[in-house]
Amino acid sequence: MTRLVMVSNRVIDFNAAQQAGGVGVAIYNTLARQSGFWFGWDGQIEDTDSPEPKATTVGGHTTVTEPLTAADYNEYYLGYSNSVLWPVFHNRLDLAQFEAGYYSRYVEVNARFARHLAPLLEPDDVIWVHDYHLVPMAMELRKLGVENPIGFFLHIPVGPAQALLAIPENKEIARALGAYDLIGLQTQSDVRNLIDFLQQSVSGRLLPSGRIRVYETELDIGCFPVGIDSDDFAFGPGEAEALAAADTSDVHRIIGIDRLDYTKGLPQKFKAYGKFLEEFPEYRRRIVLSQFAPPTRESVEAYADIKAELESLAGSINGRFGELDWVPINYIHRTIPRSELRDIYRTSRVGWVTPLMDGMNLVAKEYVASQDPRDPGVLVLSKFAGSAEQLADAVLVNPYDLNDLAQCLKLALDMPLEERRARHEKLVTIVRKYDSKAWGSSYFAALVKAGQRRFGRSPKSSADMGRALERLKGSVKNGTPKDRLGANAGT
Repeated sequence: MTRLVMVSNRVIDFNAAQQAGGVGVAIYNTLARQSGFWFGWDGQIEDTDSPEPKATTVGGHTTVTEPLTAADYNEYYLGYSNSVLWPVFHNRLDLAQFEAGYYSRYVEVNARFARHLAPLLEPDDVIWVHDYHLVPMAMELRKLGVENPIGFFLHIPVGPAQALLAIPENKEIARALGAYDLIGLQTQSDVRNLIDFLQQSVSGRLLPSGRIRVYETELDIGCFPVGIDSDDFAFGPGEAEALAAADTSDVHRIIGIDRLDYTKGLPQKFKAYGKFLEEFPEYRRRIVLSQFAPPTRESVEAYADIKAELESLAGSINGRFGELDWVPINYIHRTIPRSELRDIYRTSRVGWVTPLMDGMNLVAKEYVASQDPRDPGVLVLSKFAGSAEQLADAVLVNPYDLNDLAQCLKLALDMPLEERRARHEKLVTIVRKYDSKAWGSSYFAALVKAGQRRFGRSPKSSADMGRALERLKGSVKNGTPKDRLGANAGT
């Protein structure tokens, strides 16, 4: 029987899956519909020279996890993954620590993960590797003789080729990507940028078939935008009435939910909000910005800097415009329980999602899915979030332009009900159609085909994969994303 083997840097606790968010939920929802297991780091740091994996099964779902050593955490995770690859892929070369020498540990951890994963694999397994921490994983598995289909999905954006070429090990990164059968990306822009990088780094060739040739291997590259489980956020019977009865305030909330990261555009958002209150004083006491900024990678210097800047900006704006019974900004530096998200989204007139660059941004989709269709809020969305490629009926904004941010906020607050309903209807249709089920099944189908093209499969294994695909599709009724680049990728 074909199994789906998920591999990611961090594996969430299945007992706490409903409290997780983002990538973890997308992987969890996909694996929940298919037999297999999830392999990766357990989030623990142990003082050991030889970390060993351990298997855990909860509710029929199996994870195989292992700890990192302190050196792994500092050099593989904080170092190369988050101080080199993260800023470069987000086109922030000014923050990349190229000279630090983290690459050898990065490869070493990937090689160790591969050594521990390989003995657990069966001939018909399909392997799906996630995100920038694990670029060399397929190459390391191939060295061990693994010939299963191996796919890679990058959840972050792909900056321009010129940025990626600045990585001293750019040729090694390109060669490692060539070991995969399929690379999945969030947007068509990401696809173009990655192909451009492969062409310039290692003279990759775009073949007539639509595949990419990297040295002696060929692979597919496709666009597979990540979705959410929209049913988790949809209105149920009687909820609209209960919400209306509970909402007795005349103050409209503007909601922002962003990890504390320099890619999220939070200083620009705060400055634009101050500009808005200055230019449109009639909105004072009528609105409040509730900004949640959960901590992340706090030991990295750039994150400490942005935390200090945001605290200063929030204090300055509240001090300048606030009154005894009105605080303009509620700045909350902690994680929100997933169980509370729906109510927060639903009671917010504007969802202000303005990253400087983002792979997808699922908060935008969650906000749309949570709205009351009879009286929906307005999504103000950065043009540089991956979700903007799908959610074109949001109010799209340039997050670098403070005037545009302020004017688009005013447009959202003043938008008449009829227009809000029309925009929301189009947006929620997209969110529901291209949900997490569609994402998982479309990528799995494309990976199976890409693996067959590389090695060929026996009729038995092909039939098993077909049955696995039908299970994975589950209750998908609205189709799957059709917009693909590459030979038959995602069809």
